[in-house]
Amino acid sequence: MTTKELIQKTVKYLESLPDEKVVEAADYIEYLYHKSDEQLLQTGIQTLLNESESFIFLKDEEDKYTVKDFKVKYN
Repeated sequence: MTTKELIQKTVKYLESLPDEKVVEAADYIEYLYHKSDEQLLQTGIQTLLNESESFIFLKDEEDKYTVKDFKVKYN
């Protein structure tokens, strides 16, 4: 089924629902939209950080602390 067909099918279902259920469906769709948008943004930020060379100078830096420096070891 194509996206257009799914949208038409969903609209038919929405038209047959009572108003309060349509509001619930709209709220859920808005939630899905924002969740998808947020996930896309996080993926973009992660990609930028991974490809960035801003912190490349830290790669060659010597470790200042080791595991032996910890007073308490947490699992």
